[in-house]
Amino acid sequence: MWKDEKSTGAAMLTGKIPYWGYHLDENRLGTDLVEVEWDVQSMMDWGLLGYYIGEVVGERIPVLSGVRHVPNLYRIKHFGASAASSGGVELFHIPGITAEANSLEEAFGKKKPKFSFKFGKAERQKAYEHLNHSAKDKEVDFIMLGCPHASIEQIWEICKLLNGKRVNRDTMLWIFTPRSIKQLADRNGYTKIISDAGGVLMSDSCPAVGQLLPKGTKVVATDSAKQAHYLPAIMGVQTWFGFLEDCINAAITGKWSGELR
Repeated sequence: MWKDEKSTGAAMLTGKIPYWGYHLDENRLGTDLVEVEWDVQSMMDWGLLGYYIGEVVGERIPVLSGVRHVPNLYRIKHFGASAASSGGVELFHIPGITAEANSLEEAFGKKKPKFSFKFGKAERQKAYEHLNHSAKDKEVDFIMLGCPHASIEQIWEICKLLNGKRVNRDTMLWIFTPRSIKQLADRNGYTKIISDAGGVLMSDSCPAVGQLLPKGTKVVATDSAKQAHYLPAIMGVQTWFGFLEDCINAAITGKWSGELR
């Protein structure tokens, strides 16, 4: 919406921002209609959906039709991060789910979609292959979870998969979360479950932004479409993208065996 760093600095000093862009109601209307034919439910599928849409629409405003299951907050978050990584999506509408539109008519106003396309089985496969294009070696050095930063619910899901198991001695597992959520995980015993398994729960960064990986890392596995997009380019590593269960299995076995299903 407003990306210029100098303008951001000016806003910090003046307490004001220009009245333009998405601050204007007429600029918040949808531009592209996405017919969602695949039954999107898992976090991975929301990531694939966002990644495919971002590649198609760029910086325009997609409106999603056909979503059959109301996503929770972290699935929406994962979708938005994916769409902003492959494209520049800053605003989207899911009529009846997101706040500004209860119908397609409200999402588009009096406008007609500039472009319409679908997301079905073939498009899902294409997004998956694109996100895994850098990966070839099955031996995994590093598993990265928590981008966008993991919620307490996601940390608990990770703990259930890790409880009583051990991370492979040649593999590192790092999980990222906001500092306040880490403190909550500490109090709930989740951090101990992760550390007992050989993983690390940390806060306020990520490998792509911090440009930090465990020494010797060549192959990464992640459930984050955003990290799968950026890590090969920024850090020069092979990156596997898949379900959370696939990533935890890779952490335990040291090998990637995930597949689209």
